[in-house]
Amino acid sequence: MSHPKYKRILLKLSGEALMGSQEFGISSDMMKYVADEIRSVFDLGIQVAIVVGGGNIFRGIAASSYGMDRASADHMGMLATVINSIALQDALEKRGIQSRVQSAISMHEVAEPYILRRAVRHLDKGRVVIFAAGTGNPYFTTDTAAVLRAQEIHAEILLKATKVDGVYDSDPVVNKNAQFIKEITYMEVLERQLHVMDMTAISLAMDNQLPLSVFNLKKKGSIRKIACGEAVGTRIRN
Repeated sequence: MSHPKYKRILLKLSGEALMGSQEFGISSDMMKYVADEIRSVFDLGIQVAIVVGGGNIFRGIAASSYGMDRASADHMGMLATVINSIALQDALEKRGIQSRVQSAISMHEVAEPYILRRAVRHLDKGRVVIFAAGTGNPYFTTDTAAVLRAQEIHAEILLKATKVDGVYDSDPVVNKNAQFIKEITYMEVLERQLHVMDMTAISLAMDNQLPLSVFNLKKKGSIRKIACGEAVGTRIRN
């Protein structure tokens, strides 16, 4: 049996990851797959927190590019993350995992307000906590929210799920000769402007020495392997 290396982790899921092969929305098959992957880690006794993006429903940056006010667009994006979080909560609870959605924007009928002490208490009681609505502020991405929440709950590592195997020196979808990077420092990511996370998120992780693992979500078992200390994807460190 695998032995966990970490006691508490934070998983960052993009909204696009929940689309599966669809062009938008939520794929029920992908949601089931993600829930099963989380279950495999949960069963090891690891405390799991999750931050979900909303790009499968609405992207604030994209909307602001064609004239919408950026703050308004970002607030719409935050609401999209709440939709995804509730869907993920439903998928987890169908697998017998108690979970709570905590939203940075107050909406008491569908989610708890984000309260740090309550979130930590949920984790200690064996519940998965899903952080929705980003930081609650426009101009901040869900990547930055993931790093912030990871620091607040004292997660030992942040796992960023992507559509590729990790970090490359250029976009592997566009450039077939892109070189895979197994390990890299935060400063190198910033200097080379690699599109792993936005610069605010990378800087915050670097300042607080938060380890980051970037991996391919579609490779089954990756989350469990990383949680058990195996070298999967790209490791970013100070």
